[in-house]
Amino acid sequence: MRLPSPTRLARVHAHVLHWYAVHERPLPWRAPGTSAWGVFVSEIMAQQTPVARVEPLWHEWLTRWPTPAELAAAAPGDAVRAWGRLGYPRRALRLHEAARSIVDRHDGQVPTDLADLLALPGVGTYTAAAVACFAHGIPVPVVDTNVRRVLARAVTGTPLAAPALTTAESALAAAVLPADRHDALTWNVAVMELGALVCTARSPRCDVCPIRPDCAWQAAGAPPYTGPARRGQAWAGTDRQARGVLLQALRDSPAPVSAAALKAVWPDDAQRGRCLDGLVADGLIEPLARRRFRLPR
Repeated sequence: MRLPSPTRLARVHAHVLHWYAVHERPLPWRAPGTSAWGVFVSEIMAQQTPVARVEPLWHEWLTRWPTPAELAAAAPGDAVRAWGRLGYPRRALRLHEAARSIVDRHDGQVPTDLADLLALPGVGTYTAAAVACFAHGIPVPVVDTNVRRVLARAVTGTPLAAPALTTAESALAAAVLPADRHDALTWNVAVMELGALVCTARSPRCDVCPIRPDCAWQAAGAPPYTGPARRGQAWAGTDRQARGVLLQALRDSPAPVSAAALKAVWPDDAQRGRCLDGLVADGLIEPLARRRFRLPR
């Protein structure tokens, strides 16, 4: 791993931090005084989900369940219903399980220790680091897809980051973290914001990028990506769509839903049966007598 010279790295830090001071989006979980629980909820919700879809639901959840204890006291099905169409509904269950764990093991306070955060349901390396940094002010490197892409281009000259986080990328993020604690905390969110707004995957806005003069990818002539094609996931007709339709039918009903009613919303018998079995196995729905289903209690 070849790092930029100290002078160049200092320049990159200064330009990104200045850019962020001007262009930071006013996201509610970044507001001063936001609780650690509010930050935690935002990070779970924003996993593989656009911020614009997260923001209104985040407000609803924090109004309804402003502390882990209040969510932990609710039924799991309430969390699944309130999740709405945010996607990947298992995250709602994991968030509910995490709230219970926070209450049972940490006196209702979101833990600060990385190991404790990683032990919570639904929390991986990125989320643990993000909560430690953004909620508790601990200057650890926070590496999401946007950060990986910015560093791949600016430092290594690669048009896109690897399909999944590598050890080398983690080491690079740690190596370029500013030494000053305050700068490090701001850098983590600033470089993430740069990747989201400017150094995007498909149409990077290099003409307005604050670090274009120091970008290794630009210095190399901005070579195009030549690796294997990266296709988005199909949706129409897939089990993912079927699960979403079936689960929404249960969300929309205050009472248990019959198998016949579920057949009306997804007629394919084999696929519907397979998806219902999967939803039951994942704990997202519960089977009842007389071939009825409900959200978990």
